Amino acid sequence: MDSSTNTNLLAVIASLVTFTVFCTDVQSQEANQMTLLASNAAIKWQSAPPSLPQGTQMVVLNGDPSKAGPFVLRIKFPANTVVAPHTHTTAENLTVLSGTLYHGIGEKLDKAQGKRLTRGGFVYLPGRMPHSVWTTKSESIVQVTGTGPFGLNYVNPADDPSKTR
Repeated sequence: MDSSTNTNLLAVIASLVTFTVFCTDVQSQEANQMTLLASNAAIKWQSAPPSLPQGTQMVVLNGDPSKAGPFVLRIKFPANTVVAPHTHTTAENLTVLSGTLYHGIGEKLDKAQGKRLTRGGFVYLPGRMPHSVWTTKSESIVQVTGTGPFGLNYVNPADDPSKTR
């Protein structure tokens, strides 16, 4: 090999080493922030905030819905639960993981117009769109993703369960 080939080969090797170090650094940063739940057994349900009906449970899987940035949470609604018409400050992606959840649009609760969502059912709602959800004979677990700060504001403040606790 001549000296120019050696120089080029050394430059390529140096670039590969630099790239490898960079990728390793990025992977280690991502690993420090990774969330992994291998099964449902790893979920530690807690009582939901008082703004949700009593008996509702929740777990934040990633992020913080009260702060700027992405979040993922799950909500377990008991049978015969109603979340009265409300809005959220930012967009919401809701996926039904188990059970049946009913979803209605509008500032008034109209169960006759609600849509039945079963496992795998999905709804996207832009921020500030009034809607309600309810269960009937069985519990339902949903996963909600979005970007915070995410809040729940009842259309009629008297419907807020935290006001009666």
